[in-house]
Amino acid sequence: MPRARTEFNAGLRAGLSLLIAIVPFGLVTGVAMAAAGIPPLEAMAMSVLVYAGAAMLAAVQLIAEGAPALVVVLAAFVVNLRLFMYSASIRPYFAGESLGRRLVVSYTLVDNPYALFLQRFGLRADAPGKFEYFYGLAIPVWLCWQATVAAGLLLGNQLPAAWKLEFAAPLAFIAMSIPLLRDRLLVAAAGSAGVTAVLAHGLPLRLGLALAAAVGIAVGVLSERFFKIETK
Repeated sequence: MPRARTEFNAGLRAGLSLLIAIVPFGLVTGVAMAAAGIPPLEAMAMSVLVYAGAAMLAAVQLIAEGAPALVVVLAAFVVNLRLFMYSASIRPYFAGESLGRRLVVSYTLVDNPYALFLQRFGLRADAPGKFEYFYGLAIPVWLCWQATVAAGLLLGNQLPAAWKLEFAAPLAFIAMSIPLLRDRLLVAAAGSAGVTAVLAHGLPLRLGLALAAAVGIAVGVLSERFFKIETK
C-alpha cells in the first residue's frame, strides 16, 4: 500500500542517519571480542543471537576475565533490563500485529530505533504504517551492526597480541556512559557504582560487576526519593 511504502522509506532514511553512531560502537565491540579470545564464528553467532551491544560488551569483559558462565549471563541480563521497559512502552503500537511481525520488532528493538520510532508516532498508537516504519529503521541498523562487528573482529585478530586490547570493552562503556551524566541523580548512581566496582574488584567469581550494578540502581532510586523530598 502507498502509506506502508511511504512509512518504510521514511524509516529507512531515519535508520541510515543512525549509522554514524553504530559504526564505531560495532567496531569496538568486534575488537573487544577478538581481544577476549572468542573465535570469530562464535563471536558472530553471539552478535546475531544477542544483538545488544551493551550486553555483549559486559559479557565480553567478564569472559576475558574468566568469570563463570552464570555470572556472564546474569550481567548481560541486568544490562538488558531496559529492553523490558522499551517493550512494555511500545506494546500498544503493535498489539494488533501478527505474531511474526511482533517477533521481528522484539528481536530488532534496540535503543536508537526505539527512540526514533516514538519521536515519529508519539501518542498516535492507531496510526497506520507503524510496523513498516520500524522495519525500515531496523534493517540498516542491523546490517551495519553485523558488518562492523565482523570488521572489528577481523581488525582485532590482525593486531599483535602485545597491544593488549582488553581495554576496549571498559573504554567503550565509559564512552557510552559519560554523555548520560546530565543530572545529579545519574552522577550519584554512576559514581557509587564505579566506587563499588573498584572496592569489590577482588570478590570471587567476578561478582564485583553485579554488586556495582545493584549499588548503582539502589543509590539512584534512593537519591531520586531524597531529592523529591528536598524540593517539596
